[in-house]
Amino acid sequence: MAYWNWDPSYELGINVIDNQHKKLVQYINELQAALTTKDRDKIASVLVGVTSYTLSHFAFEEQLMAEAGYAMAGPHKKVHESFIATINRYKSSFDEGYNITGQLMAELQIWLTHHIVHDDIDYKECVQKMLEKKDTHSIEMRAESKKKGWFQTLFG
Repeated sequence: MAYWNWDPSYELGINVIDNQHKKLVQYINELQAALTTKDRDKIASVLVGVTSYTLSHFAFEEQLMAEAGYAMAGPHKKVHESFIATINRYKSSFDEGYNITGQLMAELQIWLTHHIVHDDIDYKECVQKMLEKKDTHSIEMRAESKKKGWFQTLFG
């Protein structure tokens, strides 16, 4: 049984973003599984994965907001930067030998839920309008044409 199940109320209706958010929930569940087995190597691996994926997700989200002309893209990016700093503090504590997994899982769950329903929801309409004007298939094709970097991480 999963530690945290995705709830449809978290969905923005932007499939690519919703799928990325679901992947972050999977990482939280992987942390729980690693915590249960007390497998420090697995915890380290998942921590690297969640950090990398979060950075990739934020970059993609910020690109969509910029392309859509979202007026609050700058402040939204600052929220992302603050969260990355928090994750990096957890990673440093883990690297120093502290058991941060339980706290990190709770922080990730609370932050992700709050961020989706309070911050991401604000750009939803702007980004959806932009995507309606574009062929959303072209976004997927653009991702497919790039086999390196964050596109590969998010869509690979």
